[in-house]
Amino acid sequence: MDPRSTAQDVHRCDLCETAIVHSYCDFCHVNLCKPCIGEHISDGYDKHKIVPFQERRSTLIYQKCEMHPQKNCKFQCKDCNNIVICSSCALSKQHKGHYFVELVEVYKTKKEDIEKDTKELENHISPTYEKIALEVEHQLANLDGGYEKLRTTISKHGEKWHKEIDIVINNVKTELNEIKVKHREILQKHLDEVKQIQSFIKQTLLALKELEQSTEVSSTIEYSSKIREFSKLPPKVMVTMPTFISKSIEPRKLYNLFGQLTSLSTATEEKVLSLSQPKSSVRKLFDEPELVATIKTGYYELCKVICLNEERIWVSGSNSDIKCFNLEGSLLQTIKTKSGEDPFDIALDSDENILYIDRKTLTVNKVKNGLTEEVIRLRGCNPVNLCVTSTEDILVFMYSVSKLRCQRRIVRYSGYREKQTIQFDSEGKLLYPGTSSTKCIENRNHDICVADCGAGAVVAVNQNGKFRWRYTGHSSVTRSRPFRPFGITTDSQSHVLTTDRDNHRIHILDQNGQFLHYIDTCNLNFPNGVCVDNNDNLFVCEEATCNLKKIRYLK
Repeated sequence: MDPRSTAQDVHRCDLCETAIVHSYCDFCHVNLCKPCIGEHISDGYDKHKIVPFQERRSTLIYQKCEMHPQKNCKFQCKDCNNIVICSSCALSKQHKGHYFVELVEVYKTKKEDIEKDTKELENHISPTYEKIALEVEHQLANLDGGYEKLRTTISKHGEKWHKEIDIVINNVKTELNEIKVKHREILQKHLDEVKQIQSFIKQTLLALKELEQSTEVSSTIEYSSKIREFSKLPPKVMVTMPTFISKSIEPRKLYNLFGQLTSLSTATEEKVLSLSQPKSSVRKLFDEPELVATIKTGYYELCKVICLNEERIWVSGSNSDIKCFNLEGSLLQTIKTKSGEDPFDIALDSDENILYIDRKTLTVNKVKNGLTEEVIRLRGCNPVNLCVTSTEDILVFMYSVSKLRCQRRIVRYSGYREKQTIQFDSEGKLLYPGTSSTKCIENRNHDICVADCGAGAVVAVNQNGKFRWRYTGHSSVTRSRPFRPFGITTDSQSHVLTTDRDNHRIHILDQNGQFLHYIDTCNLNFPNGVCVDNNDNLFVCEEATCNLKKIRYLK
């Protein structure tokens, strides 16, 4: 046997196919021995990249700059919609004062995302779909047996009847066969849908594995995760077998008296996979946060802000308008509340549909494709604010007033149905005793954090509603007025940021409620609502000036 054909053989040159490999062309992806290197690069092609074999596939391939073709694009401009630029572009007037990141860092982050998504698909999502497919296949395999049992029941009942009712029996059996066909069609359709998604997952895995091996920067940084799409499992189809309801034998009206089959009962159960929490790269706080932009909103009183990115920033305030701005301050869209009242709070779901609290109707409404629909109605309770969690649940902070006291609590809604209530600690004491404005958020570690302005505290519970910590301000910096947190938000590092409105600053806490830093620069003037976008840019509502400020506080 030729030793070169064995699995234990060393790597050989791709050109001569005999000599032991020494080098590697990182552009052409070819194994080369020493003598063959000259032959490989003899074509004069200037993109050959010869590296030691042990360092193969380590050279990043950058795209050429359109403005400076002799240079590679190795930076990304965060202030220009993340366009890629070269070093000469970075020094030009067009990008003066802009914030840049090296493409190699974006590349590394995307590689980590690709590796994580591959593992998530291989270890979690794909096996789950396999289990679903096996379950439906099992139902199909047992379909004949279940219907045969029904057929036997019908036959035994028919034996008690006279021969003249045989035609009625056959009619009922025909009806059963038609239901069986429909049942099979429902299950087969469901199985086909599941297997189609499985096919998409396999295609995605193949594409991801190619990306894992690829050194192409442009294709890698353009990668967009499909984990959330695949994590929304197909509705579970639950088809209930018909039952045969027999009736006593009478000579008349045989068909009606013989018995009847119930209709197929089909139900679906929505399920979403619980994903592993992605690990964000560690980012440090700036000693001096930077004011990046100021937007004039035109409100008499500015209260709330929410956004996923800096391209569309939604705000609300002292009238019925919910406005959408871009970072240049241009008004892109205006939504009016259905009742004409100003909204108590606003939020965005994963599809970037606006949700708002209507104080007049005591409802939570959604605006989708320009149409407003009621999703939650609270009878006897007053909603104060809301947020959408990572699992698309809706948290509503609300209160109800009785003769004895004001009951304040958080209610979790799943599929717009009440799922959980958070109100008391383990000793039966109220978690939120304040009597004025309150705001709640879900932190990245799934804690529910509340800025209780009336109580002068930020309170955190875990996702099961168990008390974790309470923050009542920090004594290291002298403040002229009591700590009264109004707005609250969180970032990719699980920091909790809350506005100390009356002292014109923002407190930054870690996920355990420990004080880290103040933002008391940027000329904050009664900061109220806050939010952080997907790039960890901080947006702050100024109640006094009605300006919206963008602040960069993470390196």
